[in-house]
Amino acid sequence: MSAEGRAAPRGSQGTGAGHTVWAGWPTALACRGAAVSAGRVKQAFPLPGRRWWTGLPPAAGAAVMAPGILSVGLYLTGFDVLSLAALLFATGLWLVLAADFTTRLVSDRGRFEAEADTPAALTAVAATTVLGTRISQLGWQGLAVALLVLAAVLWPGLLIAVVRHWKRRMPGAAFLVCVATQGLAVLAATLAAALHHDRLARAALGAFCLGLLLYAVALVRFDFREVLRGAGDHWVAGGALAISALAASKLTASPVWTGSAHTALRTATLVTLALSLCWYVLLLCAELRRWRPHYDIRRWATVFPLGMTATACLSAAGPTGVGWLRPLGEVLLWIAVGAWLLTFAAFVATTSGRSSVTP
Repeated sequence: MSAEGRAAPRGSQGTGAGHTVWAGWPTALACRGAAVSAGRVKQAFPLPGRRWWTGLPPAAGAAVMAPGILSVGLYLTGFDVLSLAALLFATGLWLVLAADFTTRLVSDRGRFEAEADTPAALTAVAATTVLGTRISQLGWQGLAVALLVLAAVLWPGLLIAVVRHWKRRMPGAAFLVCVATQGLAVLAATLAAALHHDRLARAALGAFCLGLLLYAVALVRFDFREVLRGAGDHWVAGGALAISALAASKLTASPVWTGSAHTALRTATLVTLALSLCWYVLLLCAELRRWRPHYDIRRWATVFPLGMTATACLSAAGPTGVGWLRPLGEVLLWIAVGAWLLTFAAFVATTSGRSSVTP
């Protein structure tokens, strides 16, 4: 198992209304109902006594993505116990999501087709690739390959359905077309290094280039007013570039690319990472300018980009030779962990308040 860019273990220390709402599985528990159509979540959640997991919206994959990428970042910084805890949390949520996805596909095709054309549906692909990347770091390459195959099978159909139903002005969830594609690139590049498989490295490069193209297309349709009024998912605009930088850093580290190809990938890594950091600063300033302290389920869409930006810095430091990216990534990682804890605490508080009035 490659441990490039990873710190030594530390023992006990390691020890906008009207737009698509995408958040973690807590959405299903915190809200009694929702609906999924082209731009809005809309569905009835099950009553107590029924299988609650059958009411999860497709956007529930974001809850896997957040702890999943935090697990990767914590592993790279040597906090093994915390990393494994985050991985177990993400895995449990992924299994719930997979069960619900399979149930809809087999027994409720109408609902499945209605939900498949929303950007949030692509969290199923992104969540699977993030989970697979962390599992590969554990050395379980067979399972990681299986997750890559699963994500690759889901990706084209969902991507086409989403793109066909895009609107002129889209929320930050539109950038999930890039996130899902770059997730494939990250996992493929990770496995290429672990298995010494050159074809996987080339496939990862193809996915990386396509992901950049999809980012440009999503950027044209992004409603920039979301920067000031968005309730959380607008952070995906920067997170998509961060996962692009992560993919580029893994390609840069690959021995497959030498000479001018290696130089180009190193440049791509630094450029995409710099742009993602610019988004980070811009969005943070916008949050301070237009303070939004109230809890909103779309805040789960903020946590993953925060964690991804941190992990991209940690991963890029070695291959690019820019050493100061590592301490920057460590600082950003703990900010992301704090954001996850705050969001989860807000969810628990909101759920507790609503449960007292639930019939």
